[in-house]
Amino acid sequence: MSYLRAWKLVDSMNRQSRKPVVTKTTGGRGGGGAVLTETGERAINTFWAAYGDFKAYLAGGSEKLGM
Repeated sequence: MSYLRAWKLVDSMNRQSRKPVVTKTTGGRGGGGAVLTETGERAINTFWAAYGDFKAYLAGGSEKLGM
């Protein structure tokens, strides 16, 4: 994924969230950077929990089908 595409996705997530998921500082002499916020951490944890639930659901469905 290109750097520009990644930043566009970060910007999109920040605009769609009530609070920023990533904060950034512009570059320069000391360099810039990006930091995942507490909201971003919660979003990631929520995603992985939902992903785990979905995998369990699929496994249960496969068992019912005898797969």
